[in-house]
Formats: sequence, C-alpha cells, structure tokens
Amino acid sequence: MVKAAGKTKRQRVFIALDLPEAVRAGVTAWGKVELVDPALRPTRFESLHVTLVFLGHREAAEVEEIAAVVKRSGAPAPLMKLEDPVPVPRYRRASLFALPAPSPATSELQRAISDRLTAVGLHEPEKRSFWPHVTVARVRAEGRGSRRPAAVTRRPGDLPDGLKEPFLGVRLTFYRSELQPGGSRYTPLAQVELS
Repeated sequence: MVKAAGKTKRQRVFIALDLPEAVRAGVTAWGKVELVDPALRPTRFESLHVTLVFLGHREAAEVEEIAAVVKRSGAPAPLMKLEDPVPVPRYRRASLFALPAPSPATSELQRAISDRLTAVGLHEPEKRSFWPHVTVARVRAEGRGSRRPAAVTRRPGDLPDGLKEPFLGVRLTFYRSELQPGGSRYTPLAQVELS
C-alpha cells in the first residue's frame, strides 16, 4: 500500500487471461519483424494478455476484495486462437493494433468473472460487447502535446500459420497497471492457474 500526503494511493487495475509462454514468444518474434514502423510501440513479451475486465482506479480495500474474488475463480482453461492483426479503430487513424482472439470459452469466462464482481458490488458491466484480443502495439502520439496518433505507414503483416493454431489460456491474473513514459508496467496482484 502506497501513501501520499496521508491518503492511500488508488491503483489502476484489471483482470486478464494470460497466454502460454510459447505463444507470447511467437508473437514477440513476429513483432520484431512486423511491428517496425517508427510510430508503433510494441507490447512487451511479459505484457501480452487478453484483458477480461478493466476495473479502473480502485482503493486498497477494493483491490484486496477483487484479489479475493480472483483467487476463488478457478475455471477450465479456455481454448482460443489468434487471428491476423487489425487496427483499432478500424475506420480512423489507428491508436493500436490487436490480434483478435475469438473464443466462446473466453467470453464465458469473462462473463462469469464480471458477474461475480457485479454480485459483490465491485464492478458495473460495460454496455459494449466483450471483444477478446491481444494488443500487440500502441501508436505513439503525432507530436509533443498532441494526443492524435501518428500515421502508421508500414502496417504489420499477417501472423505465420503456426501462431494461428488453437491453444489454451493458462491463468487468470489480477494486475496493477502503472503508466510510464515507455508504456504501462503490469504487476500481478493475484493469480489462479486454470485447469
């Protein structure tokens, strides 16, 4: 718990589905060849995941409660697969590139966790539909003081066939996200291996 000026510092947190190490290694190797446009900031190996529930900034007591919910959330490992990269948003200048990861089992897992958190008053479900994906790069700002994403002239190419093979998610992780100039750093607060 970090204190500043006598107050507990709020933490930015989310729950994610972690990918197998071999999948993360494959995506990282692909990224070294494909995520080379200077406007792109590739996602680090250790940060590749599927966000299930973003919870925003929370007080320490809520963080402890959420961690307890995660620890009780064992489930079968969901079968999933990755698809070729897409820009987000699709019809304006991209702010990030993601690999869609369609998976009914991942969507069911997300819904179950969201429902558990909602039942204990720790979450209000989003109105938009859940979209399982892995963010592989964010687009840097156009210039100093600008929030507009820079133009990406060399878009990432398709994934190799080996990375499109189905695989099982490995664990649920409750992360703290710390925003830093070089990109967010994620610290695990609670984890559950999936059966």
